[in-house]
Amino acid sequence: MPLTDPDRLFPVEPSVRKHARDLYEGIAALPIISPHGHCDPSWFAKNDPFPDPAQLLVVPDHYVFRMLVSQGVPMGDLGVPRADSAVIETDPRQIWRRFAQNYHLLRGTPSAMWLDHSFEHVFGIDERLNADTADSYYDHIDAQLAQDSFRPRALFDRFGIEVLATTESALDDLNWHKMTADSDWNGRVVTTYRPDNVVDPDFEGFAENVAQLGGLTGEDTSTWDGYLRAHRARRAFFKAHGATASDHGHATARTEDLPQAQAAALFAKTLAGTCTTDEADAFRGQMLTEMARMSLDDGLVLQIHPGSFRNHSADVFANFGRDKGFDIPTQTNYVQALKPLLDAVGMEPSLTIIIFTLDETSYSRELAPLAGAYPALRLGPPWWFHDSYEGIKRFREATTETAGFYNTVGFNDDTRAFCSIPARHDVARRSDCAYLANLVVTGRINLADAHEVAHDLAYGLAKHAYKL
Repeated sequence: MPLTDPDRLFPVEPSVRKHARDLYEGIAALPIISPHGHCDPSWFAKNDPFPDPAQLLVVPDHYVFRMLVSQGVPMGDLGVPRADSAVIETDPRQIWRRFAQNYHLLRGTPSAMWLDHSFEHVFGIDERLNADTADSYYDHIDAQLAQDSFRPRALFDRFGIEVLATTESALDDLNWHKMTADSDWNGRVVTTYRPDNVVDPDFEGFAENVAQLGGLTGEDTSTWDGYLRAHRARRAFFKAHGATASDHGHATARTEDLPQAQAAALFAKTLAGTCTTDEADAFRGQMLTEMARMSLDDGLVLQIHPGSFRNHSADVFANFGRDKGFDIPTQTNYVQALKPLLDAVGMEPSLTIIIFTLDETSYSRELAPLAGAYPALRLGPPWWFHDSYEGIKRFREATTETAGFYNTVGFNDDTRAFCSIPARHDVARRSDCAYLANLVVTGRINLADAHEVAHDLAYGLAKHAYKL
């Protein structure tokens, strides 16, 4: 019995479901544009087999392990590495068994749908995962991972990925990307410029990171002008390795457009470690506007991912580090926060600023009206906690009437879990087709236009917005 329903996520009413199915069949096989994510570029450079099912599907996926942790399963028992090198579970089969015993905790979540899709369509499994099937699952997947057809490059091709963007620190040497580009494989894997560790004064080791930025570029990053030149140099380096975008994960959406002398004085305080919390936020905001101006020169798309209280658990951050499932959405103001940036560059049609949110209440009130007015601004798709059927439906309902479809940028999977990429894009395509089918039957869009929009949402918008 299949793990996934062929009509999953389509409307229940027969005539609407038929339109959704027809729309979906027209786009299901389109190539995947994955313009923003966190896959490890070494996978494609080395093309080594994935080590085991646990390391592929459990250990790196904070969507999965955070749910189990919330029910009392220790993170170390799931193989998540500790920052202090203390003992954790290292037996992949035991990690997998623990995951399988608790798989029921994911029922009804997007993670369960993504995993079931992977189990069925990537690994050819048609029985439910539970404690009784844990070992047979493990043996089956482990045997397949040993085959050349399940190596990273082969799966990339099999998934129909046209281009995949990873995300690297401003200080990264990008050697994995160079190895991939120099290989005889024609898969397209590009990088993204993520300068948080040299832009955010609250980032651990900020001053040392800025000094390292200077060392990499030959610029004096103890001065404001040298610091900005160093960013321009690193952006050019990233562009040479395929980057078409930068990405900025700030706690707020605050932007600033300070006089340069005032910005220089603020920068000096960040290096000295004497800035207040408000001044640190102001500096981050100033750098968003500086990066936007750089984008006018070099063409990189500017992505802003605000609104997450990062590393909410001090204990988890201290023992396991960043990105371990304890980043929590916060309320975010956009109308006032983005105004300095939009006053500076918002009317530039050659600039693309993609804004994401974890605060869904802002879609109809703030973000859709802003994107529906400023030529430079586009709405990123439902992100992180909201890249689900319900999240996509809420997004379309809240934004389409004001921003339309063409002030949005399609879908991105934003994942570290490689095998979930086709599953996530499939959910997005089905969800958008369900939404379009309802527009058709209620007379708000004709069927021919719906087919065009479905194609754009699945493929064209992301390719255009990210210059891919």
